[in-house]
This record gives sequence, C-alpha cells and structure tokens, in this order.
Amino acid sequence: MPSTAPSAPVPQGQHEPRPDPQALTSNPDPSQNAPTGVDYTPHPESSLNVSPEREAIVKAITNLYSGSASAEDMRVYAEKAVYDDPWSFCDTRYKIAGQWYGIPKVFASTKTLATEIVKSSADTIAWKQRQEYTPRLVHFSKTVNSLVTCTLDEEGKVKYHKEQWNHKDYSHEGLGKVMKTLNGDYLTGVTRPPKDL
Repeated sequence: MPSTAPSAPVPQGQHEPRPDPQALTSNPDPSQNAPTGVDYTPHPESSLNVSPEREAIVKAITNLYSGSASAEDMRVYAEKAVYDDPWSFCDTRYKIAGQWYGIPKVFASTKTLATEIVKSSADTIAWKQRQEYTPRLVHFSKTVNSLVTCTLDEEGKVKYHKEQWNHKDYSHEGLGKVMKTLNGDYLTGVTRPPKDL
C-alpha cells in the first residue's frame, strides 16, 4: 500500500535539477524578457528536436497538467520520483499522483496552450510551458508561463520534476518548505489516486 506518511529527508543534490533560467530562456530581443532576464513564453517554432521517447515524456506530463489523471501518464515517473513546484513537494510517485488527481477536482478546465523544449541532454529535459487554468468556482481563466525541468534515471523515467514560475530556485528551507511538504504528504487523502500507482 502506498505510503502517505510524512516525508523522510531527500538528498536534494543527488537528482535535483538546478537550471539556469536566464541561459535557457533569455530572448535575443531584450524587450521580450522579464526584468529578471527570463522569457518563459513558449515559442514552439524554436523547440529543440528530440527523440520519440523524450516527446512521449513531455506529452505524458502535459496530459497530466491538462487534467488527464491517467495511470498510464503517471508511469512516466519513477516510483521514488520527486515533484517540486511553488506549492508542493512530493517524494514518491503516489504522492505526485495526489497532485495530478486533484486537478480535475479543482479546475473546470486546464489546457496546455504551447510548449518549447529548450534543453535535452543525457539525463535532463527542460521546456517552457504555457498553461491555461479555469477554476470550478470562479470561471475566470488564468494563463501561467513556467519552466519545467525533469531529470531522468537509467530507464528513462522521471526522477525529479521541477516547475519554476520565475527566475528563482527553491531553497528547501523554512516555513515555505514545511508547507510544500505537508501539501505533498497529505493531499492523497483528499484526491485519492489509485492505490497501485
């Protein structure tokens, strides 16, 4: 049975990607960049060509962002994968599923409008993503541009998924980290993903 117990300390440096947002996303036209020097707006025509296996990873994850809540899409993650965004920190695939299975409960719709792959190396793939969210309670759509970076294990499974909404990386310290971890640890009790994930 998947564990929903509080997280044990995770060796952050072992798998955590530390992308350089300016290097990966800065637009040659400075007027298109944020004051911090990043441009998270996807330009699909500039996307890197990658293998079908890498395309399948991006497709599965954007499906999840778009509310698929699919066990098949979840298999892109290793069993002990980490998910790290401004709101949540999860350290198993089952806890990650708790986040994705909550999407259809919270949002009337969520759509991936565009992606641009900006990095593909031996163990890392990164892309810019534009996502449109429409909450169930307030039918007002909000578009979010972000940088998604995933590190992969030897089998090509995602072992660390990081989403950044601005140029700052995460410190994994203080009250913010505590709240992110609590969200990751206990949301499965609300969203109830399948036990066999």
